[in-house]
Amino acid sequence: MNAESETGSETGRPPAGVAVVVIGYDDAAHVTDAVRSALAQGPAVREVVAVDDCSTDGSAGLLDRLAASDSRLRVIRRRANSGGCGTPRNTGLDAVTSPYVMFLDSDDVLPPGAAGALLEAAEGAHAEVAGGLCVRRELPSGREVPWQARLYALHAVVPHPARRPRLVHDTLCVNKLYRTGFLRAHGIRFPEGRFPYEDVVFTARVLAAAPRIVLVPDRVYLWHVRRSAGRLSISLDRSGVENWRARTEACRQAYEVLLGAGQKELARAVRAKFLDHDLRMYVRELGLRDAAYRRAWWELTRAHLAEYDADDWTRNPAAPGRLIGRVVLASPEPCDLPRLRELAARPARLCPPYARAADGSPVWSDALPVSLEPLRARPVRALPLAVDAELRPCARGTRLRLRLRLRLHELYGRVAQAGPESVEVEWLHRDDGGVVVRDMAVPLAPCPNGYDPAGTAGSRAGAPGQGPDPAGTPGSRAGSLTQGPEPAEAAGPRTGALTQGAEPAEAVGSRAGALTHGPEPSEAPDPPAGALTHDPHPAEAPDPPAGALTHDPHPAEAPDPPAGALAQGAEPAGAVALGPCARGSEPAAGTTGSVHGGAWSAEVAVDLAALSALGAGTWDLRLRVRFRDGVSRDVSAHALTGAGLLRRSAVPSARHGVVLVQPYATHSGALALRVAPGVRGVLSVARARLRRLVH
Repeated sequence: MNAESETGSETGRPPAGVAVVVIGYDDAAHVTDAVRSALAQGPAVREVVAVDDCSTDGSAGLLDRLAASDSRLRVIRRRANSGGCGTPRNTGLDAVTSPYVMFLDSDDVLPPGAAGALLEAAEGAHAEVAGGLCVRRELPSGREVPWQARLYALHAVVPHPARRPRLVHDTLCVNKLYRTGFLRAHGIRFPEGRFPYEDVVFTARVLAAAPRIVLVPDRVYLWHVRRSAGRLSISLDRSGVENWRARTEACRQAYEVLLGAGQKELARAVRAKFLDHDLRMYVRELGLRDAAYRRAWWELTRAHLAEYDADDWTRNPAAPGRLIGRVVLASPEPCDLPRLRELAARPARLCPPYARAADGSPVWSDALPVSLEPLRARPVRALPLAVDAELRPCARGTRLRLRLRLRLHELYGRVAQAGPESVEVEWLHRDDGGVVVRDMAVPLAPCPNGYDPAGTAGSRAGAPGQGPDPAGTPGSRAGSLTQGPEPAEAAGPRTGALTQGAEPAEAVGSRAGALTHGPEPSEAPDPPAGALTHDPHPAEAPDPPAGALTHDPHPAEAPDPPAGALAQGAEPAGAVALGPCARGSEPAAGTTGSVHGGAWSAEVAVDLAALSALGAGTWDLRLRVRFRDGVSRDVSAHALTGAGLLRRSAVPSARHGVVLVQPYATHSGALALRVAPGVRGVLSVARARLRRLVH
């Protein structure tokens, strides 16, 4: 280890028990805020140890000046940069003299009372580890999304980690307080040097030592996500395949640590978490990478998954991550990337074609006969249902409206068996996930088999078994819904009402167009991180239980399509049922053995008055399909692409003059909508396009 110099007084500390280790590198813009948030914790914090990892931007000088004003702060300056987060954390841990220790990154902050809440919980439960809620705060919008909220919903004492396997999903080290003597007695340290995802291994070492753990619902850590940061964090810089290599290695080491300690169930849970979280997250991004990256990624993934045994695959065999993993293992080369991307979405979507083996059993495709038989036993509320969605201007008399057309696909007879009856449409605001615009429940109408209206738009790309997919293939579909005669307006409540209420996300038939504050999405996308150190992990999580809403990853930016304008007319309102549509489960061109099942469709007008009420913003589409027996399934919709789709429109507005509307597909292929009302919104879009052209 390199020699360090130390400044700051060690005298006059209050009789408290927590040390906060703050690490930073070249983060002069934020490090003082982080340290001050630790010092502001009050008497619970005995000492703050700030470890500067050989910064060159004046960070160490700022810390020295802070230390001169507060005797609790000590500054340790490393003489050579370590290249990672593990070494400076170990340096700080070695210097701690308090009975408890916490970790803080220089671009984040501790909320008031965090250290006191964790200290009280740890001492009250006689626990070696206390964990609390970490909240991701996206800047500059200020949107907050809780991390692993299910773990921290209630106060709980876990006598042994094996009793709560879900603990392996929270690999963060920064939202926890540790008994210092516990870490030292078991030799628990972070991997040294440049080791991305060092906290994955650290967390496994902690769990392997079988500590008594207490969980509290208090907010104890604010994880700042700065999308405009010029330098990505170590773990979130996923542009090169080495990042994936580091992640698989960290997960492999975590498994081996737990297995070696006799924690077999927790070791299994680590592998399950890899399939459901890590694998799905990277699969969603594969279409954005070049061919060389995809081949290297595929090879690394197959080598890693080859280490799994039968028990790893037979537990919850219909889970999307396990299906994706089996497809990757079955093919020596990258294939079916658009379809895999849809299955990796949250919630998962298994898109047509739906192939069958010679004996009639469901399989992935004719070229890759990976069995999908477990889907037959999966509850309908957890099936990876596929819903197509398209936005089109539609004429009705002298008015033009923007209409959302939906088509739910059959899935090996399971959908027809459950009896779909209606679909509820919700638009979730991207920057404030608690703001939801809802429409009434819209009836789902069966589509007659064999009826293909003329003029279908779009094409279905990436047919299974057709070989490697080109980078960025959007996975568009054939047989999309097309414009026909306008159906009659369905009777229902007035749309466009804006309210500030607390309607639950699960409410049925809520007032159309109501703007409500519902539950926040349970998880957040993977944004670029801030300057200093590595953001712990992208905040993705396994599929939530039925009824929970999740947030899709952020969209891949693409060149703006030609703008299209709508003629004069009032802003849209109302919802109608849609008539006949194309067959719902047709195979892509050139494939065989697919089910010619049915489909169900619906149509609803997009309430732009409600969506534009908050000004310029992005809205994510969420659907809730309800079935005959009252069961529901939350789904996101696949964005159809093709002629006339996903193009910007200028919609006349009585309130704003004009509203610019840009539908697009997210990284996972889901439909989202950008809205920019008025002259200010038009100018913001123009400035954004200019920046893209310049850079």
